[in-house]
Amino acid sequence: MEYKPVSPKVDFPHQEEEILEFWNKNDIFKKSISQREGADEFVFYDGPPFATGLPHFGHFIPSTIKDIIPRYQTMKGKKVDRRFGWDCHGLPVENLIEKELGINSKHEIEAYGVANFNDKCRDSVLKYTSEWRQTITRMGRWVDFDHDYKTMNPEYMESIWWVAKSLWDKGMIYEGKYILPYCPRCSTVLSTHELAQGYKEKQDPAITIRFKITRAPSKINDSDMVNGKTYFLAWTTTPWTLPSNEGLCMGPDIDYVKILDKESNDYYILAKARLSSYYKDENSYTIIYEKKGVDFIGAKYEPLFPYFSNLAINEDGSDGAFRMFNADYVSTEDGTGIVHIAPAFGEEDSKVMKDTGIPAVEPMDAECKFTKDVSDYVGRFVKDCDKDIMDRLKREGKLVKRDTVMHQYPHCWRCGSPLIYRGIGSWFVKVADQHENLLNSNSQIKWQPSHIKEGRFGKWLAGARDWAVSRNRYWGNPIPIWRCDNPDCKDTICIGSRQELKDLSGIYPEDIHKQFVDKITIPCKKCGGTMHRISEVFDCWFESGSMPYAQNHYPFENKEYFEKHFPADFISEGLDQTRGWFYTLTVLSSHLFGKPAFKNCIVNGLVLASDGRKMSKSLKNYTDPVEAINKFGADALRLFLIHSAVVKADDLRYSDDGVRDVIKNIILPLWNSYSFYITYANIDKVQPTGHLFDNKAPSNLLDAWLLSITQQLVKNVTDALEDYDLSGAVDPIVNFIDEMNNWYIRRSRRRFWKSENDSDKTEAYEALYIALKTFSQVAAPFIPFITEEMWLNLKNADDKESVHLNDYPEYNVSWRDEQL
Repeated sequence: MEYKPVSPKVDFPHQEEEILEFWNKNDIFKKSISQREGADEFVFYDGPPFATGLPHFGHFIPSTIKDIIPRYQTMKGKKVDRRFGWDCHGLPVENLIEKELGINSKHEIEAYGVANFNDKCRDSVLKYTSEWRQTITRMGRWVDFDHDYKTMNPEYMESIWWVAKSLWDKGMIYEGKYILPYCPRCSTVLSTHELAQGYKEKQDPAITIRFKITRAPSKINDSDMVNGKTYFLAWTTTPWTLPSNEGLCMGPDIDYVKILDKESNDYYILAKARLSSYYKDENSYTIIYEKKGVDFIGAKYEPLFPYFSNLAINEDGSDGAFRMFNADYVSTEDGTGIVHIAPAFGEEDSKVMKDTGIPAVEPMDAECKFTKDVSDYVGRFVKDCDKDIMDRLKREGKLVKRDTVMHQYPHCWRCGSPLIYRGIGSWFVKVADQHENLLNSNSQIKWQPSHIKEGRFGKWLAGARDWAVSRNRYWGNPIPIWRCDNPDCKDTICIGSRQELKDLSGIYPEDIHKQFVDKITIPCKKCGGTMHRISEVFDCWFESGSMPYAQNHYPFENKEYFEKHFPADFISEGLDQTRGWFYTLTVLSSHLFGKPAFKNCIVNGLVLASDGRKMSKSLKNYTDPVEAINKFGADALRLFLIHSAVVKADDLRYSDDGVRDVIKNIILPLWNSYSFYITYANIDKVQPTGHLFDNKAPSNLLDAWLLSITQQLVKNVTDALEDYDLSGAVDPIVNFIDEMNNWYIRRSRRRFWKSENDSDKTEAYEALYIALKTFSQVAAPFIPFITEEMWLNLKNADDKESVHLNDYPEYNVSWRDEQL
C-alpha cells in the first residue's frame, strides 16, 4: 500500500479546511473527550468574551494558548472539558443599543423604558456568536460551543445572588461613598481595576491661579500678607473644579518663599524649588522670606468664585473653607508646590478635608453637568466649561499662567469618554483589609511568566482598594439588596436565591433582570414598612469573576461536581486581566473559599500593529485575522504567535511578513522533510512499522542521532508543557525541524537515492518514519492541522484515526542511553 502522494506546492489554508471537515465528520473533538471518560480530569476555566464584536488578534493569542494546553493534557490521558462562555451584560452591550436607538443619556433610556431597553440588549447581545464560532474553529481551537454558559441566563444570575449573599453574611459587602472614577456619558462609577484598560494620551489645560490672602497664619508675623497684594499661587489641570474650590494645600516640609514680582509689584507665595519654572531671570523677583509649609497652616484667602462663599465659617463658628492645609502628598514635581482642593473631586483632597466640618460641594448632576449652584455654567458639561472659566479668571486678574500638558488620562473602557473623579455612593466588596488572604491565595498559583506572581499581580493585590461593584445602569444582574422605604428605618436585607425572594415576597421570578425584580416588594419585618430593591446592578466583572460557581448553577445544582472541579487547573488570558478577570476571580474565591480559583495561569502580552501602535480599525494598520488565516493558514499564524515574546507577557508587533517567515523557515522545511520521506518511500514501495529498533540499536550513527534528538524533543517539550512554559516548549520543536531537515536528511540523501534496498536504506526509512510520526504527536497541540495531515498519511492500520486521539509520546530513556 502506498502513501498518499504529497505535493511540494501545498496550499496550507485549503488543506486545513479539509482537516476541519475530517474532524467535524468524524467527531474527533468529541471522541478526544469521550475516550477519556472515567480518567482523571484536568479542569479548565474559559473567561467569557463579549459577543458584541468580532474576534480580533487580541483574542487569537489566548485562544491559541487555551487550545494548546487542553490538547496536551488530553493526550496525556486526562479528560478535559472545554466550555465556552459569553459575557452578556454591561456597558459594551448598552453602548451598542444606545447608538442603535440614537440616545446618549440615562434619562433618554428611562424615557424609552427600561424594559424595552433591556429587551433590545438581550436581542443583540449574542449578535456575533456564529462568527465567533466559525473563526475560533477555523483557527484550530477545540472548544465546546454547544454547552456554553451565558451570564444573562437565570441560573447563572441566581448563583451571582448566592455569591452576594455569602459575602453579605461575612460582612464583606457594604455601602459607602468614596472618590471614584465616573463616566459622565454612561452615568456610572467604574472600579479602579477597570482603569488600566482605558488610559489615553490627552491634552489638558495647565493653569496657575492666584488666591488673594485675607488672613496671615499664626506662625508667621507678616502684617503685609493681608495688604491685598499678596497671593498664594496654585496650579491645576482641571479648571472646571475651581468653582468648587474649598481649600489650598502645601507640603509640610517643603520650603516656600514669599517673593516680590518686580513686573506686577505683587507678592506671591510658592515653593522655592518651582521658582525657575516661573522666572527665567532671577533678577525679576526678590525673595522676602522662606518658610516651611507647616508654617502657613490656617492662612485664609478670598474665594475665587462666589458660589460657596458662605462656607468660610462652619455652623459652629469655627474656621471653614478657603484656608491653607497641609498634606504629605503635595510635591514640587510640577506646578507651584501648592494644590487647590476640591474635596468632592479628588481622593487626596477628600482626605485632607475629612473631619474639618466643611461639606464637600459637588455642583454637578449624574451626567456631570453643572447644577444651578454654579449659576453661570448651569446645564453644561463641566469639562466643556474649562475655556470659559479660564477666560473669566483672566478678566478678573486671577490667571497668572496658562499652559497645556500632555498626559495619560483615564477614559471609559467602553464608550471612550474621559472619566471624572467624583465623590459617589456605591456598594463595595471589602478588599483593602484582605490583602494577606489575597496574597496567600496568590502564593498558591503558578504563573507563566513567573515574574507576574510577585510583580504586576502581587503588587496590585498588595495595594488593592475596596472594589466598587455597583453600577447605576440597566442591563445587568440586579444587586439583590432590598431596603425599607421608611426613612426612620431603612433596614436592608440581601437575598441569596429566587426561592428566598419568594419566601419573603410571595413571588418567584423566572427572570431576575431589573425590569422584573424591581416590581417585587418585601414587607419589612423591622417596622412593617415596604422594602424595594436598590436601583443598582452588578459590575459585569463581578459576574465573570463568579463564573466558576455560576456556570454550574452552584450551590443550587451540581454541588458535588463543582467541588470536584474547583479550583481550575488552568486558565489563560492577556496581561490586562491581571487587573481584570484574574483579579476578580481571586478576590471572590479567596473571600468565599479561602483559596485561589485557579492553580496555573499563562499570561500573554498584547499584539500590536507592525508600527508598534495599538491595532485600530480606523487606522487600518493590521490585516484582518480571518484574512490572515485564509492567506497563510492557522498553523502558521499560531506558530508565529507562540514562537514570540507574546507568550512571555511581552508585546508583539504583528506583521504579515512575520507569518511569511514562519512559513518559509519552519512550516515549509517541515513539509519538505515529510514530502521527502513520502516521495522516496513510495518510489521504493516501503512502509516502515516504527518497531524495527524496538530490540536493536540502529547501525548508522546518523539514524541513532536522529532517534536520540527525537527522544530529546519528547523530553524537552513535555518538561516545558508540564511547567506551562510555551516558549520553552516551542523552541525545541522549531530546532528539531531544522536538525531533521538540514542535518539528518541533507546528510542521508544518498542513502535514500541508491537503487538497492539494503538494510542501511531500510533503517534510514525506519528512523525518519519514527521521527516524523513522533514529531506529529509532539507538535500536535501547537500546529494541529499539518500534524494531522502527516499522521493520516503515516499511520498504520492499528493506529488511532487521528493524531489528537493518541497518548502523548513518553520519553524513552533506554533509547537515548543506548544511542549514547
